[in-house]
Amino acid sequence: MRTTEPTPTPTPTHPQRRNQQSQQSQQSRLPLLALLALATAVFITSLTETLPAGLLPAMSADLGVSESATGQTVTIYAIGTALTAIPLTAATAGWRRKRLLLTAMAGFAAANTVTALSTNYPLTMTARFVAGVAAGLAWALLAGYARRMAPPHLQGKAIAIAMAGIPVALSLGVPAGTFLGKVLSWQVAFLAMTGLTVGLLAWIAAIVPDYPGQRNPRTPRTQNRQEKRSSTKPPTPHAPRTPHTLHVPGVPPVLFVTLVFVLAHTVLYTYIAAFLDELGMGGSTDVILLVFGAASLLSIWIVGALIHRRLRALTLASVLLVGVAAAVLAVFSDTPALVYVAVTLWGLGWGGAPTLLQTAAGDAAGDAADAAQAMLVTLWNVAMAGGGVFGGILLGLVGTSSFPWTILLLLVPVLLVVAASRRHGFPACP
Repeated sequence: MRTTEPTPTPTPTHPQRRNQQSQQSQQSRLPLLALLALATAVFITSLTETLPAGLLPAMSADLGVSESATGQTVTIYAIGTALTAIPLTAATAGWRRKRLLLTAMAGFAAANTVTALSTNYPLTMTARFVAGVAAGLAWALLAGYARRMAPPHLQGKAIAIAMAGIPVALSLGVPAGTFLGKVLSWQVAFLAMTGLTVGLLAWIAAIVPDYPGQRNPRTPRTQNRQEKRSSTKPPTPHAPRTPHTLHVPGVPPVLFVTLVFVLAHTVLYTYIAAFLDELGMGGSTDVILLVFGAASLLSIWIVGALIHRRLRALTLASVLLVGVAAAVLAVFSDTPALVYVAVTLWGLGWGGAPTLLQTAAGDAAGDAADAAQAMLVTLWNVAMAGGGVFGGILLGLVGTSSFPWTILLLLVPVLLVVAASRRHGFPACP
């Protein structure tokens, strides 16, 4: 009787071991060039929205409307994003992610070009609305895109790198665009944005990896037939519907915190020049914004390093830091040195907030992450538009001294909701 000896397991050769080690090393590293491309997309998105604020006098003169009417180019952008982020995200759920990102950025290039060349106010407003629509697509896509590029333990850091474009746009982009508009013209500033976007399109096409979208949900009968035909294939995730996403534990508190926290921030940031003028520090607005931006960048670095283990603690610290900054501005605004301290605390608290909130929304929503991100983008822009309107009302009725106190009042429910969402939304570390 013959016995069969077990076949020995082949030992990997040296080239095979090197390949395995190389693959493991790649899985443990972040694709920095691709993430920096996403950060540039975030930069373009943020700067396109806020650039008119530094160019209002020249734009209003060339368009033949008041500065107040020109200021609505910022509002119409936010409205375009708020109205279209959710439906467009659902409509494009099945698109390849790279194709969708390229489409959104091409929308920015077209909108900024039309804005630069237009001398007609309605046409300019239409272009700004289109830019807002492109922003809705981009914002709902970018955080999830960054997450998919990174291994699980580095996803928070990946989002932090992508979101670094926000403080860079606010602290460096807006002053640089304003300077360019003064030295040359406001049209050149917008055309420069177009040139940057065209370069980014080539960068994305060459470097950024592609990922599949989500298939549209089938009817049960069609889905059962598909499963019977191929029971061995893993199921493809379906595009989640927004109403169902609201019932996912943790998503509503994250969305509430997003709405109120962004509203509190925007009330003061939109009218920071008027606030500083009232303090006699109007000539230092650019320096103060630079300090705010530098602190925001440091905040993003800290959040990126710790978010995987300390999401809840970082979110609580973020709210508290902005609250302390508001308290200092409310009580000690007559001391310039303390104003700088307050702005530094404000930047430290706010800089990492987009990363924290988008990560919390994605973690809470799970398979419905895309729908949750679209809702977050919508509420974010609603809060920005609302902050501008609410701040304007306060400015006219009470004055700039009401801004810090308003922030403090708004942050109380934000802090309570974060503290209460210990199980879902902003969970404690295991």
